[in-house]
Amino acid sequence: MRICLVSETWAPEINGVAHTLTQLSHELQARGMALQLIRPQPADGSASEPTPGIQAELRVRGMSIPGYRAVRIGIPAGRRIQRLWQAQRPDVVYLATQGPLGWSARRVARRLGIPLVAGWHTNFDHYCGDYGVPWLAPLLMRGLRHFHNGCQANLVPTRQQADDLASHGFERLEVMGRGIDQTRFSPGLRCAELRRCWGVDEHSPVALHVGRLAAEKNLTLLRETLHAMRSARPDMAQVIVGDGPARRSLEKALPEVHFTGFISPKDLARHYASADMFLFPSLSETWGNVVPEAMASGLAVVAYRHAAAAELIDSGTNGVTVTAGNAEAFRDAAVALCQHPARYAQMGRAAHLRSQACRWPAIADKFLSVLEQAREIDHETTRPCRI
Repeated sequence: MRICLVSETWAPEINGVAHTLTQLSHELQARGMALQLIRPQPADGSASEPTPGIQAELRVRGMSIPGYRAVRIGIPAGRRIQRLWQAQRPDVVYLATQGPLGWSARRVARRLGIPLVAGWHTNFDHYCGDYGVPWLAPLLMRGLRHFHNGCQANLVPTRQQADDLASHGFERLEVMGRGIDQTRFSPGLRCAELRRCWGVDEHSPVALHVGRLAAEKNLTLLRETLHAMRSARPDMAQVIVGDGPARRSLEKALPEVHFTGFISPKDLARHYASADMFLFPSLSETWGNVVPEAMASGLAVVAYRHAAAAELIDSGTNGVTVTAGNAEAFRDAAVALCQHPARYAQMGRAAHLRSQACRWPAIADKFLSVLEQAREIDHETTRPCRI
């Protein structure tokens, strides 16, 4: 199958969309699929470096998102996309993002009669609330419904997400979860030397958070929870991996916390394995790759019953989940857990076992199945939708 991936973001950018597409592309290449890629020019200007494994690549002009200089969205490039597809027509197009580039590719594909599958990787309505424009959410959802309902299939990461979108009129929804690299994340990478750098021995807990430090990540609750945990266990260490516009204010509010910024993949796996608990208060994710990464590393996760945590965590057995939005319950759960080493150790072992079921080859099989079905759909029988 000839597959074209269209995305506003790609590695080495650090986000869930880029990570998912990188893993999927590796699996597709291993199966002998012919891949095209359409994406914005990288922010670092590395235009001359081709993407490994991609047979045809189109890089378009991009512009940075305010507040996210490293993230770029693609400028519409309909004519260039049409020339590419007229010369090398794909069997199916996967639209990973719904930015200007995604809309541009969608119009061309519909004009040429190429089947479309779209992915839901971002909760845009939630972001509207986080950035002070909640009034924009209904208008945005109408536009997104139009975008997705013009596709042969739409991939969402959880059944919960599929049910929610269906209630808003989204059609042809298919659930495709996310995998975990079993060779990369492991409790065996635990490092006593790293823990000593954090000022703790094997008997004191380490609480870890990994993610972009931005408004949509519910950092107020993270800060409050870390304060409450330190009051209960003054001997504990607290580590935050990641960077973003809110880092400076967090560092001022949490002077005892170890902030690492962005670190290498190898160091990230070592940081996971060297902690004991993982805190994830965000509600903006559609999945949240960091949750299964933490579980695979043997950590007890405290999270809202949402996205990946709702799918993977049996609360009280391999982690703790609380009702989405209940900040008090989240804080109380984290404080209680950090005071019971045997409990968080047992949960971490169970979490590692649960994560073994999240394998990228199985996710890629689902992805290909949906794309194959989309290719076989007769366009005349597909419900019409304006371009």
